Amino acid sequence: MAMPPLLSVIIPTLNEERSIGALLDDLGALSVAHEVIVADGGSDDGTVMVAERLGARVIRSRRGRGAQLAAGARAASAPVLCFLHADVRLREPARRELVEVVRSRAAGAFAFRFEIDARGWRYRLIELGAHLRVRLVRLPYGDQGLIVSRLDYDAAGGFADLPLMEDVAMVDALKRVTAVRPLRSPLLVSARRWEHDGPLTRMLRNWRLMLAYRLGASPHRLGARYQPHGDSPAAENRGPHRG
Repeated sequence: MAMPPLLSVIIPTLNEERSIGALLDDLGALSVAHEVIVADGGSDDGTVMVAERLGARVIRSRRGRGAQLAAGARAASAPVLCFLHADVRLREPARRELVEVVRSRAAGAFAFRFEIDARGWRYRLIELGAHLRVRLVRLPYGDQGLIVSRLDYDAAGGFADLPLMEDVAMVDALKRVTAVRPLRSPLLVSARRWEHDGPLTRMLRNWRLMLAYRLGASPHRLGARYQPHGDSPAAENRGPHRG
């Protein structure tokens, strides 16, 4: 009889055929009983086929990352939840640290160290900004992953059905019920969005979005104005990598 999972990994997808396989291969090397739930928002490429072939459980969800993350959490059965974007890589040090958190049942919510899969000083500058943000105000973004117990996730109210800033709203809610802590290990994030716009242009644009949100702008209005670039026009529902 298979052991019940100690960890549920939840991945929202929309046309991620070119990315999802590598992440699922990484997750297959986890040394703890786990399940992988892919919450798909209506992909019209091979995302679902690849995910199912590599052993993930695929659920269909209304499009939108907040809605997809919430749907994946509802389907999860483990006491610890890990939310990951589809275009990240969970290398061995990050896998090892994730397993340590799961097995120790450490208190708090956790996020990985942010690292972009590209060379150049501009990317290192973005990483430095992310490091300072997490250290100073304990605000990791969704592309750093989020590990949290089911109890704390539920106490925080879960992911809101937002088109943008769903990760910030979630962390804000978690900080009211538990500590949010940085992990040592990096989560390697695809550079595709920064490469499209230019690293500094994208960084400044994302800072403007965050400032507007903190000043009270509606995430729905910001989402209507923001046009994230992904692998296809259908990817426009996905929020940005903010860094």
